Amino acid sequence: MIVLIAILFFTFLGYITKHGKTIQVPQVTGKSLESAKLLLTSAGFNMAVQDSAYVDSLPPLTVLRQTPEANYVVKVNRTVYLTLNKRMPPMTAMPNLINYSFRSAVMTLQSQRLDVGDTLYKPDIANNAVLSQLFEGKAIKPGTMIPEGSKITLVLGDGVGNTANPVPNLVGLTLLQALDLLSASNLNRGVVITEGTITDTSNAVVFKQIPAVNNEQGEPNHIRAGESVDLYISQGNPADSLGQSQLPPQ
Repeated sequence: MIVLIAILFFTFLGYITKHGKTIQVPQVTGKSLESAKLLLTSAGFNMAVQDSAYVDSLPPLTVLRQTPEANYVVKVNRTVYLTLNKRMPPMTAMPNLINYSFRSAVMTLQSQRLDVGDTLYKPDIANNAVLSQLFEGKAIKPGTMIPEGSKITLVLGDGVGNTANPVPNLVGLTLLQALDLLSASNLNRGVVITEGTITDTSNAVVFKQIPAVNNEQGEPNHIRAGESVDLYISQGNPADSLGQSQLPPQ
């Protein structure tokens, strides 16, 4: 009798444990938790949530990863472990981006898992430097906790100042002197046009500039910081070049 029971036990053991039966793991990554559960249980798998993460482009409770991966061949009744997308994004601290370059600001936001929203420009000689940072239309202080994936609006300087000053007189100066004066005036060098043969550009003399010091009515022209001045240079006496000298009166 005992021998008979033993024979029956080992005969049906394979059926009871489904010994040797394997099955291919279905693809559930990218599916909702409910869809993944239905697919796995109907295929004979157990399911367990192992971890969670956050991806702002996917709906909450979307399957981000699965272990074993799809198409692996495993034994039936195997547990498939899932990593789900969180219902709510984790919070992160808003960094201080003021005076950062645009590129540095983008890299800093990315390190905090934040995104750049709109970029706005306002007159300021600090070209592409961050002047202010906005979240949902309002200024946001550094250290404020906000959801990861939030979009931050950056207000940047356009490289042009807001205050207009008289155009400096560069005529009669060497090119190096003129460039130094432009730099001291927060102005940029525009196009440099040469007249005649020039053997030493640095010592060539400016005989014309655009914009000129005065307009056609003899009134002073004005220029904003960050704007450019075009220069016409000559190796010889600027008063002899094209009859267009703008040398100041002696």
